[in-house]
Amino acid sequence: MKWHLKTFSDLTTLELYQILNERNRIFIVEQECPFQDIDDKDQDCYHLFTEKDGQIIAYLRIVPEGVIYPELSLGRIIVKKEYRKQGIAREMIAKAIQFSIDELHPKKIKLQAQVQAKGLYERFGFKDVSEPYLEDDIPHVDMILEI
Repeated sequence: MKWHLKTFSDLTTLELYQILNERNRIFIVEQECPFQDIDDKDQDCYHLFTEKDGQIIAYLRIVPEGVIYPELSLGRIIVKKEYRKQGIAREMIAKAIQFSIDELHPKKIKLQAQVQAKGLYERFGFKDVSEPYLEDDIPHVDMILEI
């Protein structure tokens, strides 16, 4: 599987369109959660994704320290429905963590995990740092990976 890691300005118009389309499809339509996905943070992030047959099938953004949180964070983590449970998310998260450590040198990596996906992040050493809470009517928990 070939992974692409790009800054916002390096994304092609088509890649950006597909990323935003998939995020919209999953977070807003599939999860029935109306929220402002385009949040003026993408311009400061790194975008990690893979494609199949010209379509983005998995994506996450790496948010540098100070853009959203004091810590570096991972967010907007998605895998298209038909590609889930194939290890793609694990591979993508591993790549994001490794890039972050090698290039951005954080002391911590934060994420807001949907409670149902907590186990995935725990495999990488993320630990709960909050009680569960509702974010857009979906149970979440804040998690931190100490580097």
